[in-house]
Amino acid sequence: MINFIGSYDCKADAKGRIMLPVALKNQMSPLLNDGFVLKRAVFRPCLELYPMQVYNAMMEKMNQKNRFLKKNSDFIRRFTAGVKMVEIDSTGRLLIPKNLIEVAHIKKEVVLSSAINMVEVWDKESYEKVLDETAVDFEALTEEVMGTEGDTNDDVS
Repeated sequence: MINFIGSYDCKADAKGRIMLPVALKNQMSPLLNDGFVLKRAVFRPCLELYPMQVYNAMMEKMNQKNRFLKKNSDFIRRFTAGVKMVEIDSTGRLLIPKNLIEVAHIKKEVVLSSAINMVEVWDKESYEKVLDETAVDFEALTEEVMGTEGDTNDDVS
């Protein structure tokens, strides 16, 4: 199971390349040969970087959907719109395609933020804004998502 750890401030150059921090590159090193998939996020103006095996598992689940239902077909089309296969080059750089830079409004300052089995790629200003927006309700959100009454499996806290 893949679990990335950490948030990292980076810079994008004029061509959309980001030098991965050593700590993140080390976490990704066992996955470099298989490659990665970069896609737009569903709920926020950022990108999601998936190791190929994680993306393939997600696509297997997606392939279970009946494509003769319009809503499923529409969802799959939108979910996979703009998806790109990407690689980390030998110097540890990730090239973000221009169309995805526009989707995430990436300028120069970038945040790479781990999200369990994938890494979110944010414009720094957008990332900080989203953190500020969700900070107010984080206590209630934590209780709602993680604090189910009657759940005796308390391995997390």
